[in-house]
Amino acid sequence: MAALSHKKSCGQLMEEWKEFIWNPRTHEFMGRTGSSWALILLFYLVFYGFLTALFSLTMWVMLQTIDDYVPTYQDRLANPGLMIRPKSDSLDIVFSDTDNTTWKDYVDKLDHFLPAYDDMNQTSKNEKCPSGAYFEDKDNGNVRNHPKRACQFMRSVLGTCSGLEDATYGYSTGKPCVLIKMNRVVNFKPRPVPATNPFITIDCAGKKEEDTQNLGELRYFPSNGSNFGIIDLMYFPYFGKKVQVNYSQPLVAVQFQNVTPNMDIYVECKVNAQNIKNDDDRDKFAGRVGFKLRVNS
Repeated sequence: MAALSHKKSCGQLMEEWKEFIWNPRTHEFMGRTGSSWALILLFYLVFYGFLTALFSLTMWVMLQTIDDYVPTYQDRLANPGLMIRPKSDSLDIVFSDTDNTTWKDYVDKLDHFLPAYDDMNQTSKNEKCPSGAYFEDKDNGNVRNHPKRACQFMRSVLGTCSGLEDATYGYSTGKPCVLIKMNRVVNFKPRPVPATNPFITIDCAGKKEEDTQNLGELRYFPSNGSNFGIIDLMYFPYFGKKVQVNYSQPLVAVQFQNVTPNMDIYVECKVNAQNIKNDDDRDKFAGRVGFKLRVNS
C-alpha cells in the first residue's frame, strides 16, 4: 500500500513563506539576491527610459509638422451638411398655435441662439464686407493676418423670423420660422449656380407631392426676391475657430405661411452649389436636412 503523503502544518507553511520573503542563509529577497534585483531594476529603468525618449521624440517631430491655425489633415467631409434651429433630438417641430406650452421651448431655443447675431454685437466685432465676393483677408507675405476678420451677419436681415418684429417667431399664429445653417468646413468655397451669382441658394420643399401640397407658401430671409433663401459669398471661406474667433455662420430663415393643420408634413431643405452634393441617398445630411413639421389647431 502506498504511503500517505505527509501533510504540512500551518506553521511549516508560514516558515516556508518567511524563508521565501527573506532567506538569511543565501541572503535572497523573494528568490533573488541583491545584485540580481539591482540588475533587473537597471534593465527596466533603461528600457522604460528608452520608450519614454522615443515617444517624446516622436511627439516632438509630429508637432513640428502641425500648424497652430491650419489643420494638416481634415477629418470633416468636404461636402457640408445643413442643420436647423430650433433643434430637437428627432428634428421634429410639432406644436399647437393655441397652446403656448407646446411651442414655448422652440421660442426659447431661438431666443438663446440669436443674440450673437444682434446688430450691435455684429457691428462691434465684425467687418462690413463687400457683398458678392469671397472675403479671404489674406496674409501679408510671411506675416500672418491672425486673427482674421469676419463679416457681419445682422439679425435684422432675418425679417419676421428675427424675433425683433414677432417675439414668438410666428409660432403663436401657426406660421413657424425655421433657421437653416450650413456646417462649417475650413477653407471651403462654394461655387454658385449659375457661376455669375454672387450667392448660393437654399430652398425647402415637401419630400413627397402630398407634403408639398400641404406645405403651403414659404417665405425666405434673406432673399433676392426669388423663391429662394440666399447665402452671400462674403461669408466664405471659413478659416477655423482659432483664426476667425468672431466668425458668425450665415443663416437662412424660412417661414411657413399657411401649413395645412393637423397633418404630418415632411420637409427637406437643400443648399444649391456646383460643388455641394445634395442628392446622395447614403448621407441624408450632405447638402440637405429633413424634418417633420406639424401644426395642430
